[in-house]
Amino acid sequence: MDPGYFSAFAALAGSAIGALTTLGASWLTQREQLRTQQLTHDIGRREDLYKDFIEEASKVYGDAIEHGPAEGAEASKLVRLYALISRMRVLSSPVIAEHADDVVRIIIDTYLGPKMSLREVSEKLKSSAFVDPLRDFGEACREELRQIVFPRWGVASFRATRVKKASNREAIP
Repeated sequence: MDPGYFSAFAALAGSAIGALTTLGASWLTQREQLRTQQLTHDIGRREDLYKDFIEEASKVYGDAIEHGPAEGAEASKLVRLYALISRMRVLSSPVIAEHADDVVRIIIDTYLGPKMSLREVSEKLKSSAFVDPLRDFGEACREELRQIVFPRWGVASFRATRVKKASNREAIP
């Protein structure tokens, strides 16, 4: 074989390998950028949904504290919360929807209870008898968002945190 052919084939092979490497690197970069954009969009949607739920639940819970036992008109105030929970069932994990359902149950129980004055709320806050319906929900949301960004952490860290907090609450006399 003529050495000229050999060097021509080597040059063509080098060009082909260089082109394929560049193409592969570009494809991987584009794919990773698209994945990052999708992840950012997904996190933003969830953050907005959780923010809307927390704001609406806070308003309705405050209303439940200020009013006496529920009347028929009070049920209409829960409609937006249920709509937000339905969106969570589509976008979020079942744990988040479960915590959101728990929040609504607490709000309904508060509506069914007696009206509380600001003084009574203050006394309950001091004695730790006041229920914060959004605490577990917020923690679950934070853990889910953390899982999306750092998937290696898993749900074990959230469960460990909840077990630790529960044991700390029981230890307090």
